[in-house]
Amino acid sequence: MFSSLILTILVCLLVCAIIMWLVWLWAKKIENAGVVDIFWSLNFPVIAVLLFFLADGFETRKLLICGMVIIWGCRLGLHLGRRVIKHLHEEEGRYAQLRKEWAPKADQKFFTFFQAQGLSNVFLAIPFFMITQNKSTELSTFEFFGLGLWVIAIIGEATADWQLDQFKKNPDNKGKVCDTGLWNYSRHPNYFFEWLIWMSYFIFALGSPYGYLAIISPAIILYLLFKVTGIPATEEQSIRSKGQLYIRYQQTTSAFFPWFKRK
Repeated sequence: MFSSLILTILVCLLVCAIIMWLVWLWAKKIENAGVVDIFWSLNFPVIAVLLFFLADGFETRKLLICGMVIIWGCRLGLHLGRRVIKHLHEEEGRYAQLRKEWAPKADQKFFTFFQAQGLSNVFLAIPFFMITQNKSTELSTFEFFGLGLWVIAIIGEATADWQLDQFKKNPDNKGKVCDTGLWNYSRHPNYFFEWLIWMSYFIFALGSPYGYLAIISPAIILYLLFKVTGIPATEEQSIRSKGQLYIRYQQTTSAFFPWFKRK
C-alpha cells in the first residue's frame, strides 16, 4: 500500500510539473503570467482523475471525492479562464508588478514560480490522497458532513464570482468598488468560500485513517490568502487602481469572514 501511494504521488508530481512547464512556455510567449491561475485550478481535477484510477480505496468513496474535486476545480478554472482570456494580452496587475520587480530575470523566476504552483497542487491534495486510500466500505458521518459543507461553500463561491462579474459588466461601475451582495459583508467572499471548500475536504478526510493530518491543506490556503498571493496582492492592486474608494471600503468592510458593516 505504501509503495503504491508513493508511486501515485510521484506520478501526480510529474504530471503537474509537465503541465506547468507547458503553461510557462505559453505564458512566456504571450507575456502574461496570469494564465497560471487557470491551470493551478485545473491541476486538481487532473490529480483527482489520476487518483480515481491509481488509488485502491473504496470505489464509492473515490467516486464521491474525485467528483467533488473535479466539479470544484473545473468551475474555478473555467471562471478564471474566462476572466484571463478576455485580457490575454494585458497582464493582470499582480503579475505585471512581479514582472517589474523580477526584471531582468522575470522569465526564469516565473518558471520557478510556476513549478512551485504545480508542487503546491500535489501538497494541497493531501486530503484526497488519504481519502482515496481508505478501503472501508462504510461512509462515515464526517464524510456526509464534509459533503454538505462543500455544497454550501461551492454555491457561495460561485455566487460571489457571479456577483462580481455582473458588477464589472455594468460600464457605470468602472473605477468603483464592488460592494453589492456578498461583497457588502466581506471584501473577499470568494476567498472565504474557497477556504471553506478546503475545510470541507479536511472534514471529509476525518473519516479516513490519519485524516486529521489533512488540516494542513486549509491551514496552508489560509496562510497563502492572508500572507502571500491572496489578500495582500489583490488589495495592493485595488488601492493602485481605485485609491481612496478602496481604502474607505477597507475601513468599513470585513477583510475575510462575512460580517456587518462598520460605520
